Amino acid sequence: GNLVYLERLDGTFPAAAEVATKKANTAATFKAPSSKLENAINGGRQALITVGHTFLQGGIPIIFEGQVIGAIGVSGSASAQQDEDMANAGAKVKL
Repeated sequence: GNLVYLERLDGTFPAAAEVATKKANTAATFKAPSSKLENAINGGRQALITVGHTFLQGGIPIIFEGQVIGAIGVSGSASAQQDEDMANAGAKVKL
């Protein structure tokens, strides 16, 4: 997939946009929230670190009829949990 939309809010750290994009890519590639993978690493599955993705909380896949059709990544908010909460909220929006 390709990046469709990116917005960097005023006041976030310069790398937030890149980190958010990588979180979304990780969530889409693994068909799981990036927090699940971060938790696996923190739980002892350090080998995941070697596969070259961004295993940080804040990436959520968008799944329709069992298929990943996109992902949302958020970075630069007040906490990792807030990153994930905002990504989840975005993924639940019905257009």
